[in-house]
Amino acid sequence: MTDDDTHEDGSDHGDVFTDAIRKLDRAAEFGGVEEEVTERLRHPKAVLQVSVPVRMDDGSLRTFEAYRVRHDDTRGPAKGGIRYHPDVSISEVKALALWMTLKCAVVGIPYGGGKGGVIVNPKELSRMELERLSRGLVTALGDFIGPDTDIPAPDVYTNEMVMGWMMDEYSKARRQRTPAVITGKPLALGGSLGRDQATGRGAYYAITQYAERHDWDPTEKTVAVQGFGNAGQHVARLLQEDGYTVVAVSDSKGGIQSDDGFDVPSLMQQKNESRQLKAVYCDGSVCETVDATEISNDQLLELEVDVLIPAALEGVITADNAEDIRASLVVEVANGPTTSRADEILRDRELDVLPDILANAGGVTVSYFEWVQNRTGLPWNLEQVNNGLEEVMARETNNVLDRADELDCDLRTAAYALALERLSEAVEATGTRSYFADGEG
Repeated sequence: MTDDDTHEDGSDHGDVFTDAIRKLDRAAEFGGVEEEVTERLRHPKAVLQVSVPVRMDDGSLRTFEAYRVRHDDTRGPAKGGIRYHPDVSISEVKALALWMTLKCAVVGIPYGGGKGGVIVNPKELSRMELERLSRGLVTALGDFIGPDTDIPAPDVYTNEMVMGWMMDEYSKARRQRTPAVITGKPLALGGSLGRDQATGRGAYYAITQYAERHDWDPTEKTVAVQGFGNAGQHVARLLQEDGYTVVAVSDSKGGIQSDDGFDVPSLMQQKNESRQLKAVYCDGSVCETVDATEISNDQLLELEVDVLIPAALEGVITADNAEDIRASLVVEVANGPTTSRADEILRDRELDVLPDILANAGGVTVSYFEWVQNRTGLPWNLEQVNNGLEEVMARETNNVLDRADELDCDLRTAAYALALERLSEAVEATGTRSYFADGEG
């Protein structure tokens, strides 16, 4: 490995946390913030590694390694999801926690950043094994999480049922019902209306503001979505309702493409009922196959479309394929889908990127709404949730677009700069070198 975390072949699949810091350092040059702010952000406040023993259905015992990172809590309790994935690493979790710190700051939510992960393939577990793992994880995390310290949420391969188990286990340990410790819960356990589509809807609101700035006619624009999970489905559906043509979608097994576009609700129905992505048109429960071309995830990224939405895992746009990206706008619904070297290439090519810390902030925004509802005991209706989300995403997207114009920089740097400025205000409120060096009371 070379000093810049690239391989000998020139690829950039290096340490993801180092890559995240590289983006942070670039933004700091534009933000004009105290050096102490970036120094703090380079180092997570706390990192916990635990082992979770689980009794399997066949009577055997398996032990799963897990991590929880509390990156920063300067602006409020840490917030961040828990993912179940065989490729979870401490570097990845640290990077995701850093991005959550920035994400909460860029949309003005009074949270810091946290993240967690378990090294496991959940598809290999029974539902009872999954429950035992989830409850055991909460026991292992102990006092590291809490409604005033660190608030988990769902992430890759975790869902509202898993969050419900975790909240229940935490409440049992505390001998009191504590719904605010976890967000993304089932409605019956204190979850929020609108949480299931919040990430996709938030991305849609961000795209809408960008489109208005650029006088787009949605009926003339095409969209490709890599990652047809919950977030990818909802942003595709909302964009199609506005007149965009969704010409390609994919999941972990591959993708489909059609110049005529797809009926997104039909694709969603087929995917969610059969767990298979197929080119279909559905009329009620009857679905018919439509013409489409099978493509790979890599091919989808290189399609000539107006809007490319990577909504799967991180690191899919790299130095190896950045020159081949032909979209006018990349919208990062996934966390960290673009490496720093790829980002430089896209920036040099003057391709706009709505960065993840803005584009996918709808999820954490509605998680904040859920936490507020849990703390106050006053549930919101769906209109309140969606209106609140639209207000936040529209305001902060325009703030980022304005900051990009003011600083004459790309959108990612503008978003990072805005986040750093807000973090700087909180850090400076307790005193920095410039305050103490001045020597006056």
